[in-house]
Amino acid sequence: MKVTIVDYSSGNISSVINSFKEVAQNKATIEVTSEFNKIKSSDKIVLPGQGSFKSCIDALNKISGLNDALNEFVTVNKKPLLGICVGLQMFADVGYEETETKGLGWISGKVSKINNQNGKYKLPHIGWNQINILKDSKIFKEVENNSHMYFVHSYEFIPKDNKVISATTDYSTKVVCSVEKENIFGTQFHPEKSDSSGLKVIQNFISL
Repeated sequence: MKVTIVDYSSGNISSVINSFKEVAQNKATIEVTSEFNKIKSSDKIVLPGQGSFKSCIDALNKISGLNDALNEFVTVNKKPLLGICVGLQMFADVGYEETETKGLGWISGKVSKINNQNGKYKLPHIGWNQINILKDSKIFKEVENNSHMYFVHSYEFIPKDNKVISATTDYSTKVVCSVEKENIFGTQFHPEKSDSSGLKVIQNFISL
């Protein structure tokens, strides 16, 4: 089985690569690439994202054929994809960081700045927070409710359909921190930086 981590120059993804290789061992081959032909032949895809919504979308769009390959993988072939941090946010129809930017449109919704209640909550939201698991998600198998995960973000994904939300975290409001829709999975937290609980999420995705 081949799991491909999409490298489209969206910040340092070395910890993502290292965590997936550590968990995969003999169960899967981990490839890191932005070549659309290699992506098409993958069994699963990981879409990381660091920086702003706009910068990540722009970086994806700069690589010829990459967007089309991802769309085909997710919407036509219905193979599993895991988005991490801004990788999850890009599932949305639109994001409002820096400027209004069209997203990938895989899960209808928008990405807006977290309401920090006039400075009561610091942004970016950085550090460990408990997650509230709302449904029996495949990537949370054997992950305890109220586990602590590691976050770094100022914006949140607000889906149109609440049924796709698999977990939330309390920071100012109930912030969506995980979604699941058919073959599409996403975490706002960084599983690769979330110790054993995060590694379990990675293992569950590889084992799908």
